[in-house]
Amino acid sequence: MSTVSRGVRGVFRNGIRTVGVTVILALSVGLALVMLLALKTVQGRIASLKSSVGNTVTISPAGFSDFSSANNALSTTQLAKVSQIPHVSSVTETLTGRVTTIGAPQFGFGGQSANSSATTSLTSPVKLQAGGGGQGGGGGGGGGRVFINGGGNLPANFSLPISVLGTTDPTSISGTSVSVTSGTAISGSADTDTAMVSASMASKNNLKVGSKFTAYATTLTVAGIYSSSTQGGANNIVVSLPTEQRLSGQAGDVTSASAMVDSVDNLATVTTAIKNQLGSSADVENSQQQANTIVASLQNIKNISLYSLIGALIAGSIIMFLTMLMVVRERRREIGVLKAIGASNIKIVLQFVSESLTLTVFGAIIGMVAGVLLANPILSVLVTSSTSTASPMGGGGFGGRGGGFAGAAGRGVSRFVGGGGRALQALHTTVGYDILLYGLLAAFVIAIAGSAIPAWLIAKVRPAEVMRGE
Repeated sequence: MSTVSRGVRGVFRNGIRTVGVTVILALSVGLALVMLLALKTVQGRIASLKSSVGNTVTISPAGFSDFSSANNALSTTQLAKVSQIPHVSSVTETLTGRVTTIGAPQFGFGGQSANSSATTSLTSPVKLQAGGGGQGGGGGGGGGRVFINGGGNLPANFSLPISVLGTTDPTSISGTSVSVTSGTAISGSADTDTAMVSASMASKNNLKVGSKFTAYATTLTVAGIYSSSTQGGANNIVVSLPTEQRLSGQAGDVTSASAMVDSVDNLATVTTAIKNQLGSSADVENSQQQANTIVASLQNIKNISLYSLIGALIAGSIIMFLTMLMVVRERRREIGVLKAIGASNIKIVLQFVSESLTLTVFGAIIGMVAGVLLANPILSVLVTSSTSTASPMGGGGFGGRGGGFAGAAGRGVSRFVGGGGRALQALHTTVGYDILLYGLLAAFVIAIAGSAIPAWLIAKVRPAEVMRGE
């Protein structure tokens, strides 16, 4: 009988012990696999988050609020100096306005005074929820309430105000790429009466490329239609920055900007330089600062997963060590006989390693199946415990600086970061062949580490000492 087959047969000498050890090893391997999957998922999300928002600096007027009646504004002249700062690869400037539908009641919306000239012939594609009244007035598309100055109810034919987003880069607003499904993207620097609208806006108003509508008492032509996955993104008219400055009568004004840095390594230096350049007139944040809260929560999950993975491997190795130590001590006489008939220490160690590997493979198969099934539920528990420590960083409403397509540059980043819980709740493990191979490798490590040492120690005993002890 070969050394390996003798080791395999040794597994079945004690059925109760075999079942017990297999179950314990399955728990160890299953936990190790779950933690490995969680670790890999979290590492991927951290890398994705850092690579996506790690080189953006957001700039907004000091103290700017989405729902304030009076706000400061930056100017294109100020931001032109920012673009000259070393390591700044580009600066995207944005001016956001709001227009109401023609014929809609003219009242202050969201704390801002009504402007009789800021109207449009379009109807918002966002459907307000029914209900509300008094000061609340009605439901917002996202479940929030629309507040009406002086109280009252929304009229039955009320259409939500539409945001007009003037930007120097209509193809990538706040770091989010715009997918133009029909027509062409407009130029962000040309002062022309052309605009882009969402597919929902086009459908609601029977628009197509070349169609015309009015905004700010000016006729605009639809140059492109883009897709949007959110109602806020759909409730926009996108024009060039010079066009919005002219139409809204805000020549040279900018309500938000984002500066792209050539490397994450230069992010802190550039942020400081922009703060020094703009002084107290602007609030300057880099996207890494905005992402730190989420990264911290992800890092907590990563640490828990890593420590649990190491603990599971150590626990499995200790269990196997103690089990094999007991087995080799019970079969001390057998080892003495084998050595007496010429078996080498290597063959004896190989026999018990084979027995340990057989036990571990049984446990590994059960553990990997359980690990795959339990990976996402356990990760959800880790996420739930970490979400409570994440600071929500939400975006704006439907319009103003923070609303609409992506709001100000900083708000766009905040939406990507996901308001703490949303970014974490999007975590889902993916099982690949590499993970299963890692699981088997962990099982082999447990088996070899747990059996080789006790087998080697007992194999060094002389046959005469074994026989004399018997």
